[in-house]
Amino acid sequence: MEGLLPIWKERGMTSHDCVFKLRKILNMKKIGHSGTLDPDVDGVLPVAIGKATKVIEYMMDSEKIYTGEITLGFSTTTEDRSGEIVEKEPVSSEIDEASIDRVLSEFDGVITQTPPMYSAVKINGKRLYEYAREGKVIDRPSREVMIHSFDRTSDVKRDEENATLSFSFKVVCGKGTYVRTLAVDVGRKLGVPSHMSDLTREASSGFDREEALTLSQIQSLVDDGSIDDHILPLERALVHMPRYDLTKEEYLLVKNGSRLEREKYMKNKEDEIVFYYMNKAAAIYKVHPTKKDLIKPAKVLRNEMVV
Repeated sequence: MEGLLPIWKERGMTSHDCVFKLRKILNMKKIGHSGTLDPDVDGVLPVAIGKATKVIEYMMDSEKIYTGEITLGFSTTTEDRSGEIVEKEPVSSEIDEASIDRVLSEFDGVITQTPPMYSAVKINGKRLYEYAREGKVIDRPSREVMIHSFDRTSDVKRDEENATLSFSFKVVCGKGTYVRTLAVDVGRKLGVPSHMSDLTREASSGFDREEALTLSQIQSLVDDGSIDDHILPLERALVHMPRYDLTKEEYLLVKNGSRLEREKYMKNKEDEIVFYYMNKAAAIYKVHPTKKDLIKPAKVLRNEMVV
């Protein structure tokens, strides 16, 4: 079995839980996922099976779409609703829809984020959430992420009893974006503590919720023998990358990992390119680290095709 299978991860499960259960359902070990989802978050979790696990890192490069809710008025240890309250402040009536929309628009483009302490980023061989559980706060390297759009999608709701304000949003973003941190930064710009009170991943790695299957649906497809019809080709993970179709002679070179002339294959001076043969991805090539006029294999995906 080989290919991609977008799963709809339900709440209460970790991404690792999904993979563990899928291995049992499909009765195979070589399965990996693209892009971790927190237990409180549901949504699209693309999974790679068999040889397709080679393209997981390229799946992560694709944009993602989230919908959710931001609540202003208090912040939490985890930046979402699962954490303990660390700061609370009544939201004034001066914060209205116009001011919220203005702040959201300020995030469009490349922004800098610092990973939250409750995240899977590794520092000195240890994940940040492990430090956080020990009550430690350590320095984290900031990184740039791309926000394609960030919009309010509902009216603003005021909770007079708790002096909070909440609204729904949709964000289209690049890899590595922490939506929880976006929610906190929105509050910071508005001058109040805040957190992400709800989140769903609507699309990831070119897959949307319409294609995603729950684990129970996958089990049913296995039981009736039709699961193969729902496993998608690994090429779906590479559609955002430059493509070159090989001749028979060129494929013989590529399948053996030969170095090639950069100028012939990378007309636009790309860093990576996908080589196809007979409409199937054969290899991903990248610029040679020391010989910039050459390209070399980053991944050989198929070297057994009949020529």
